[in-house]
Amino acid sequence: MTAAAIGVMGGSGLYELEGLGDVRWRRVRTPFGDPSDEYCTGTFEGRPVVFLARHGRGHRLTPSELNFRANIWGLKSLGAEWVISVSAVGSMKETIHPLDVVVPSQFFDATRRRMSTFFGEGIVAHVGMADPVCPTLADALEKASRASGATVHRGGTYICIEGPQFSTKAESRVYRGWGVDVIGMTNMPEAKLAREAELCYATLALVTDYDVWHESHESVTVEAVIQNLLRNVATAKDVLRRVIPAVGPSRTCPCPDLLRSAVITSPAAFPIATRRRLELLLGKYFPMAAKKAKKARRG
Repeated sequence: MTAAAIGVMGGSGLYELEGLGDVRWRRVRTPFGDPSDEYCTGTFEGRPVVFLARHGRGHRLTPSELNFRANIWGLKSLGAEWVISVSAVGSMKETIHPLDVVVPSQFFDATRRRMSTFFGEGIVAHVGMADPVCPTLADALEKASRASGATVHRGGTYICIEGPQFSTKAESRVYRGWGVDVIGMTNMPEAKLAREAELCYATLALVTDYDVWHESHESVTVEAVIQNLLRNVATAKDVLRRVIPAVGPSRTCPCPDLLRSAVITSPAAFPIATRRRLELLLGKYFPMAAKKAKKARRG
């Protein structure tokens, strides 16, 4: 696949992408282990697309079992420059109803034990996260969602909890006090890693429930979530059908150059093994280091 692709991260209920031509299933090896599943590559109205079922086909992986680094690395290695993250969420606001669509602009990471960077082991990078969502991609998602007939909320904060359990009422009330808009279990550290990989990232958040804070609604149950999940999957497919042809093909946002000034370590101090492992990310900025690493591998 030579042209830049649109990556789609399928969330709960979305395990395949309909309407693709030239479909191939591709197993990707990454320096960080195995992704959630094979990637489905193909074309949609002439646009290259890479799809990954985040939890694996059949929903085999809990949120904390996801290999976020491998998932994002695999998308980038297959040529993706944009990533649309389809995610089931709970609403934390009275005005955001089940079956609504949210395109959040901010994330709050409340997870505790997930690997959240490609860097370390001798190479340090500090990527800016003040604005974690690509505005251009978010614009396209909002437009496509409105065209699908969904009720759309643009902006707001997605809080990501560890899971796989849902929140207690005490936790849910605390999160509401923080002013967050929706709650989920998968967009962190996914969004952080997409930034490090210089990918345009935005979330199509599909509301299934009111979490457990709402006094006049029953506490969230798996049965209720699944019922709304199935209805939301139809919405997600319609939005994706509309947005994929509208994305790109070129990128004019800041996302393609996020690592330009983020790497703090002197290239002369790069450990060869770490530099070699991060070639996909660092090659365009440190070509001399890449040549040295190649020479070192020859002995």
